[in-house]
Amino acid sequence: MTSADSPALVSVVSRPTDRVDELLTFTSPDTPLAWWRRGDGFVGFGVAATLTASGANRTAELAAQWRDFVASASIDDTVGVMGSGLVAFGAIAFDAESAATSTLIVPRVIVGQRHDAAWVTTITPAGAAPIDPVETGFGDYWPATLGPGLLTPEGYQQAVRDGLAAIADGTVGKVVLARDIVGTIPADADLRRLSRALQAGYPDCWNFAVDGLIGASPETLVTVSNGTLTARVLAGTASRGADADADTAAATALVTSQKDQDEHRYAVASVTAALATHTTALAASEQPFMLKLPNVWHLATDIEATLGERESSLDLVAALHPTAAVAGTPTAVALDVIRRIEPFDRHRYAGPVGWIDAAGDGEWAIALRCAQFEPVDDHIRVTAHAGAGIVAGSDPEKEMLETRVKFRPIIDAIA
Repeated sequence: MTSADSPALVSVVSRPTDRVDELLTFTSPDTPLAWWRRGDGFVGFGVAATLTASGANRTAELAAQWRDFVASASIDDTVGVMGSGLVAFGAIAFDAESAATSTLIVPRVIVGQRHDAAWVTTITPAGAAPIDPVETGFGDYWPATLGPGLLTPEGYQQAVRDGLAAIADGTVGKVVLARDIVGTIPADADLRRLSRALQAGYPDCWNFAVDGLIGASPETLVTVSNGTLTARVLAGTASRGADADADTAAATALVTSQKDQDEHRYAVASVTAALATHTTALAASEQPFMLKLPNVWHLATDIEATLGERESSLDLVAALHPTAAVAGTPTAVALDVIRRIEPFDRHRYAGPVGWIDAAGDGEWAIALRCAQFEPVDDHIRVTAHAGAGIVAGSDPEKEMLETRVKFRPIIDAIA
């Protein structure tokens, strides 16, 4: 990637290796880096570089910094699969006004597996010596305390009523409102155990661990591979039934719900509008399909398009985020309503999380069903959020119960 007269600032070497039983043993217990879905994924160890940005142009700034970083790298990749070569893990703040930093982390070592391929990538800054993968066994299970945050269940129902008032007066057509839970875990907790539990319970979700943000998201923001873009929009949710008959009834109620169909339509329209100027041959299914997860049903729509020249996955993230599925519509106005009603900073919850490679390809999800882990004094603070899309006809108690179901993956994994 470097020119003949510009010495490489970083050397990247990817080589095939044997598959391993447990990828998570090759990342750090306290600062894991991981990306995993359906048996394919990779983990990182160490830090070769950290790129940061904030504010309204945070994603575009990260995309520009990444291009410069790639241009300074010498890359030797004999594996040639998606995820080999130079890769950065990323987590981006939900709101331009958030205090959270948006980050790309380039690890020193990556161990990955995709289909029949397995590889090790070493990323070595100039003047440093390469390091080898190191396998570390899991630490003990750890106790956790969790409870209501700044927005209690009762407070959330009032927040929904405030959102409905903004819809009734014509301010917005939809607004997505979240509530929080907070807690603590021991300072020496092995955070890989949480990621392992989420992978086991939700293998069809994007399982991620990036800069203390750990979760299992069902929603693809965008995937870019060899000039093709795919995305999945989720909006409209119902709890799974307790038995087969109840489950069928729950799915039928969701697919026939005008409220949920309206919520889904807003979300799909926001994504297709954002992609229109960046892609060609844009196609989306006419009707949503039912996506079954262990805890919920979702209305889902898949989108595919051909990418414009020189557009990276981060460029598309900048164009897409935030969608109506996590903010509302009109988006800018919905963000103002969220800032007014929610008594907290979402930080990276509902922001983009994923990875990007040297070609600009990558996979990005929306950071849902997740928690942020931050060392504080003699413990680690845990903050998790869950939200629901509010449209005309939403019921405050039902929306609160929906957030309870959405908290379940992270609460079960922590507990």
